[in-house]
Amino acid sequence: MKHPLRIVLRGVTNDQVDPSVDVLKATALPLLKQFGIDGESFELKVVRRGMPPGGGGEVFFSCPVRKVLKPVQLTDPGKIKRIRGIAYSVRVSPQMANRIVDSARSILNKFIPDIYIYTDHMKGVSSGKSPGFGLSLVAETTTGAFLSAELASSPQGQGAAVLPEDLGQNCAKLLLEEIYRGGCVDSTNQSLGLLLMTLGQQDVSKVLLGPLSPYTIEFLRHLKSFFQIMFKIETKPCGEELKGGDKVLLTCVGIGFSNLSKTLK
Repeated sequence: MKHPLRIVLRGVTNDQVDPSVDVLKATALPLLKQFGIDGESFELKVVRRGMPPGGGGEVFFSCPVRKVLKPVQLTDPGKIKRIRGIAYSVRVSPQMANRIVDSARSILNKFIPDIYIYTDHMKGVSSGKSPGFGLSLVAETTTGAFLSAELASSPQGQGAAVLPEDLGQNCAKLLLEEIYRGGCVDSTNQSLGLLLMTLGQQDVSKVLLGPLSPYTIEFLRHLKSFFQIMFKIETKPCGEELKGGDKVLLTCVGIGFSNLSKTLK
């Protein structure tokens, strides 16, 4: 683009289908920074939350313009050093968020002391149009990789009712599952990382991922048909160095995509 992006998006911010704004803010933004997309105007702000089916959420995203993406070498996942999270509740009792936090901590406290889960209770206009609650957890590693997991309550009038205690425990277990899968990019953002590697300069990029998600596998096929790019894929079985599930090392040479639009003074 010519000018930095400043965009307001409205609709559903947290649901059971897509990655929520909280997870994208905590995992996708640091990933973009690894590729050199960074600056003071780089932020994602949740103005209002919107739960399905009513929606009514609002998110502000601003992103600077860059000419090229720099190649990355993300091969060391590191060890988990801290866990952060947000338990949110809209149009339900604020106590819901505290119940979620207590149940999630009951599992995670066995592994690591540095856990902080914020409670976010939005009131009035900023709470959107439908009631709901949920939790997003993010584990940060010593090398700056972020692994995330999240759960949201069922939409109003659909599906089985969810207890906040169960939701907290299940989300903590999902985070442990994600940590077991491991890698330098979590399964939500695998495809984003691979896309940025493809569009990078004509240089070698490497990334170590956990088991590829079905979405990522399909995405690799798209990258092949759009950019004629093939990744070199090596499996790294878990051993002394790599804990958890089997890892995959993906290597590619970027196509040298650059931003041709110049600002006209």
